[in-house]
Amino acid sequence: MPGVASTSVSSVAPIANDCTMFVQSCLNGSRLPGEHPALPVTPEGLARDACLVRAAGAHAVHLHVKDLSGADTFDAKLTDATISAIRQGAPGLPVGVTTGAWAAPDPSERMTAIRSWTQLPDYASVNWHEDGAEQIAMTLLDRGVAVEAGLWNAEAVDSWLNSTLRSRCLRVLIELPDGLTPIQTAAEADRLIDKISPTALPVLLHGEGSSAWPALEHARLHRLATRVGLEDMLNLPDGSTATSNAAIVTAAIRMLTSSR
Repeated sequence: MPGVASTSVSSVAPIANDCTMFVQSCLNGSRLPGEHPALPVTPEGLARDACLVRAAGAHAVHLHVKDLSGADTFDAKLTDATISAIRQGAPGLPVGVTTGAWAAPDPSERMTAIRSWTQLPDYASVNWHEDGAEQIAMTLLDRGVAVEAGLWNAEAVDSWLNSTLRSRCLRVLIELPDGLTPIQTAAEADRLIDKISPTALPVLLHGEGSSAWPALEHARLHRLATRVGLEDMLNLPDGSTATSNAAIVTAAIRMLTSSR
């Protein structure tokens, strides 16, 4: 597709560092373009950022496919173009997408969209508190797409623990909300992690807004996978505005390696 070649950095690999923790970069989320000047929206922009965050040390990316207005979409043409651009620009980098209900509240609409994709992501997040989570997860698994179980609260944890698909998930995402203090972030993380402790799946802990950097620190302390990026935070640990996803990943790697 036009413009993709300019984003191709096939030799890009993670920078040399001693961070052994899994770090995922969440490139854009449901944010609209006006929320940050460096927010990647187009397939070309997402491919460029995928290259840059991998060079900064990220091990994988999570993204939301966008339409021309910057809104989230499951449209097959745009999804295929986005996945293809990243595969060309950052070959071998694991790529995940959202299946959040805000973009298509009807589960059957989301399942139809997933079945229409020809370029498949490596994994997709499924929010277990949303209607149709089981069906969405099964549709993904039937297509060979791994499932990240997004658990936003205790009720979602209980629902997932009772799911017949639980053991087939790739990992669990413990997702903490904005508005928490650092102490509240740690307490809520521990509460949800304790509830899923009988399972053997890897846990990825991350926050949003006020809980984002404290969640990363809690993940460091407990040696959990984590994620950072413009979806979850717009500021660096010192409170200054982040210039890019790569700058956020760089700050995260620095925290994870210098605080041990």
